Amino acid sequence: MIKKILILDKNHPFIIYKLKKKGFICDENYNDPTNQINLSTYDGVILRSRLKIDKEFIEKAKNLKFIARIGSGTENIDKDHAIKKGITLISSPEGNKDAVAEHAIGMLLCMMNHIIHSHQQIITGKWSRETNRGIEIMGKTIGIIGYGNTGKSFAKKLSGFDAKILCYDILPKVGDIYAKQVNMSTIFKKSDVISLHVPYTKRTKGMINYDFIKRFYKPFYLINTSRGGCLITSHLAKALKNGKIYGACLDVLEYENFSFNHIFLNQKFHKSFLYLIHSNKVIFTPHIAGWTKESKFKMDKKIVEKIIFLNQKFHKT
Repeated sequence: MIKKILILDKNHPFIIYKLKKKGFICDENYNDPTNQINLSTYDGVILRSRLKIDKEFIEKAKNLKFIARIGSGTENIDKDHAIKKGITLISSPEGNKDAVAEHAIGMLLCMMNHIIHSHQQIITGKWSRETNRGIEIMGKTIGIIGYGNTGKSFAKKLSGFDAKILCYDILPKVGDIYAKQVNMSTIFKKSDVISLHVPYTKRTKGMINYDFIKRFYKPFYLINTSRGGCLITSHLAKALKNGKIYGACLDVLEYENFSFNHIFLNQKFHKSFLYLIHSNKVIFTPHIAGWTKESKFKMDKKIVEKIIFLNQKFHKT
């Protein structure tokens, strides 16, 4: 039975209101180092990405029944040790899937239609139409790698653009009316656009490298709204220079730490990243694809629902 919950990051007020209403005791601690908190008194913890939940944390939290990560990634949690200890891991990728999908489409439209570049030209007094002639999504083949919550939402929202949508996933039979599931050979052969929607794991770390890129039959546009570590920046720069990739939409960067803090603090960057910054073939956003006012509430609401459901399961056993 779950009684006492430690909340380690500020969230939507709905979380505490709803949990307290359901009879849970909620303690908030946003400042103290975790090694100064008596973790053994808590049945569950709720956090975002600011803190690392490692083996030491888990060992001290002797009565922990769940770890709830608000959002979609759980790379800041020692999942293997948590599972070994019988701790349930909860996340809420359902809550920001629509925000990520909308953002990815927005970035793609900006890239293919030179929206940001032409805006920058106009505010400096340059009016150039022909050099900013765009390309339509209609008729293109979109390859989605990773067909979970965000991949599915991305495909659904793209369905009105009259594009052919393909998806690849390590799980079988996840395709639907919005995307046809195919093997990677088909993705390599047919894609005009690639959108990455995978978790950050040992398997996906650095998966978008030059060996991967050169397997495509034709140049393509790349969207990454998953995790920066899935893409090797220097290899992307090489592919942009030699035309293997037409353009890149990057909401996440290889240089982010697990809490996604300001990447420009106390960090020297490789010349490849400096090339990307100054290239009109790249659009950046600061890891905000899932960061909307609506998604903040939806992610928190989904976490609460899952905690209540988990507690009901404990009552039945």
